[in-house]
Amino acid sequence: MQLITESQVAQTLTQPAAALAALRQAFVQLGRGEAAVLARGRAAATHEGAALMVSAMGAVLAGSGVLGTKVYSTRNGQFQFVITLFDSATGAPLATLEANELTRVRTSLTTALAVDALAAPDAKVLAIFGAGTQARAHAEAIRPLRAFERVLVCARNGAAAAEFAAQIGGAEVVDAATAARTADVIVTATRASEPLFDGALVKPGAFVAAVGSSKPVARELDDALLARAAAIVVEWLPAAQAEAGELVRAAPGVIAPERLKELGSLLLAPPARDPQAITVYKSVGIGLEDVALADLVYRSLQA
Repeated sequence: MQLITESQVAQTLTQPAAALAALRQAFVQLGRGEAAVLARGRAAATHEGAALMVSAMGAVLAGSGVLGTKVYSTRNGQFQFVITLFDSATGAPLATLEANELTRVRTSLTTALAVDALAAPDAKVLAIFGAGTQARAHAEAIRPLRAFERVLVCARNGAAAAEFAAQIGGAEVVDAATAARTADVIVTATRASEPLFDGALVKPGAFVAAVGSSKPVARELDDALLARAAAIVVEWLPAAQAEAGELVRAAPGVIAPERLKELGSLLLAPPARDPQAITVYKSVGIGLEDVALADLVYRSLQA
């Protein structure tokens, strides 16, 4: 069994097109019923003043010939990730990957997959809420997908927002209302537990991706936006129903079941585009993404 280090992962995941293709293939397999997802499980305790948690998730990608799990520790809010990959033909372990970098990019690359498939082709303004690791990863992943003329940054910490805007170049720091009403594509990548803006401000035809939380007590989007959305797209419905605060905390009747869609099904059968329809994409992160990218890294290193 091979040990794949963080540096090897980082050197391998340098081609966004290959990563997007691997993720697309995995979600299409899920949409066809050819893949299975292991839901996230968590166990938590405290010891000598430290908050400790171990979490696990995974997937079977039969069409790709692999299955795997991601296991990660949390100590006082700090994470460490590893992925173990198995051969589906023999059941033998293939590799264990140090997976901090893979986890950093897998969320943003999956959002990029959703943006590429579902956002308006002529989107001109991108808004990013947040200035942390995921906000930066999403800027890297999404900006090449459309001919964005403006990038707007909104973060609670003004200094962090200014630093982020300067780092990515050509971005403007704005308030939440300006970002919400102006952008064609909105990404929320924060640790907020309550909605970041009034959903009534979002323009018709916008695409909104909420990626900041995988805990049912936290939400970044309000009921006003969820009620306006023609579709609310999730990675895997069981995970979203258990972990997405937007779904769990929505008032009764706000989200009609027929408006909930899985990303894989939409990739299989792309819907006709309505230029006035708002699309919400809610990510909680699923093991399918981790296993798909781990497989890509492993195969690349065997070449």
